[in-house]
Amino acid sequence: MNHPEIKCVIMGGGRGTRLHPLTSYRCKPAVPLGGSYRLVDIPISNCLNSGFNQIYVLTQFKTTSLHKHIQQAYRFDRFDRGFVDILAAEQTLEKESWYQGTADAVRQNLGHLHLAPSDLVIILSGDQLYRMDLAEMVARHRQTSADLTIATKVLPARDVSALGVTRVDENGAITGFVEKPTDPAVIESLHVHGRILEAIRATKPACATAGNTPVCLASMGIYVFRADVLIEALDNTMTDFGKEVIPALLGKRQLQAHVFDGYWEDIGTVGSFWEANLALTETVPPFNFFDSAHPIYTHARFLPPAKINNATVERVVLSEGSIVSDATLLRCVIGIRSVIRGGSRLTNVVMLGADVHEEPEDIRKNRELGRPDIGIGKNCVIQNAIIDKNSRVGDNCRLSPEGVEEKWENESLYKRDGVLIVKKDAIVPDNTTIGTLTI
Repeated sequence: MNHPEIKCVIMGGGRGTRLHPLTSYRCKPAVPLGGSYRLVDIPISNCLNSGFNQIYVLTQFKTTSLHKHIQQAYRFDRFDRGFVDILAAEQTLEKESWYQGTADAVRQNLGHLHLAPSDLVIILSGDQLYRMDLAEMVARHRQTSADLTIATKVLPARDVSALGVTRVDENGAITGFVEKPTDPAVIESLHVHGRILEAIRATKPACATAGNTPVCLASMGIYVFRADVLIEALDNTMTDFGKEVIPALLGKRQLQAHVFDGYWEDIGTVGSFWEANLALTETVPPFNFFDSAHPIYTHARFLPPAKINNATVERVVLSEGSIVSDATLLRCVIGIRSVIRGGSRLTNVVMLGADVHEEPEDIRKNRELGRPDIGIGKNCVIQNAIIDKNSRVGDNCRLSPEGVEEKWENESLYKRDGVLIVKKDAIVPDNTTIGTLTI
């Protein structure tokens, strides 16, 4: 962990509108993941597992729960110089505006990073699911004497229109970069083939794709900058790395691609969040939270083990502190302190859990007010859904997105990307029926 010359900067994201309503009460990095984690735990753990422990998280929207999580989860020995600091957007005498983009966010915080010219700055996204040894990327950056190294991944050309796409030579030097190309002719001009593709596959065999599918080398939004180059590149009014800063450096600075061939999922939408969570229920999931050599760190909560009373579970991730009684769970991710009551059946459900277990006195008061208990009531059937934290779903509810108009919503429920969402702190009364059950 003795690498004070390497600073890690995690981008906390913007308003997270594509993850609404999961981001109505929290910023993107604070969104729960995999039952027991938060999205921000992924990039932080990648930094720590790579030996880098000087970490900054840049945020500006709804940061309270993120602050609390980081303060509780990442406490370092006072003698090892490690830290995870949150740099929230702030007004100064010189500038009163919010972050205008990724580059502007870093620019506004350069003074907090205390950079020496020879330092390296790793810039990471806060809403991706992957495991990467960042030390390998730093080693390539140094070996090639690069000014900027971009983490890239070989993807089918049909899937790159929402990403930055690089053009490289046989040595991995970046010779072109287009942010979010939509013109088929432009995308075709960025295809990786011939000797360049052979060179990539020689060292990264997992980059092979089926048949003759055209591929591109897409940016993962992870960068290693030499500090002096970063400072110079931001000495202007450019606001975004992909749209402006990187194209402006082409032909002027040495840009290199670092090819990553592991699992990587950009969790930027409700649909991708739901699917990435449910993928964790596979017998051999694409992302392995059980890798003891490269653990994913999070807040230690000191909760009791999950408890199952006469329940049927198949392909289920069940988090600590949960209680499942006489229910059936099929392909579900159940978060901390979740309570699922008798006779209920959940299929393809991601449940984010609860902040507390209700005490008997709280339960009595809520029932006097006609409010269901936190969790899932008796004899409910729920499918293809996300149930946000502290939700109260009453007895005999039938919830499904099928037949419900996209982006339909009421006070408690919302549909997006084909998924029904029970909002945070929502109250769904007994006998509520939404959508058509298909399973």
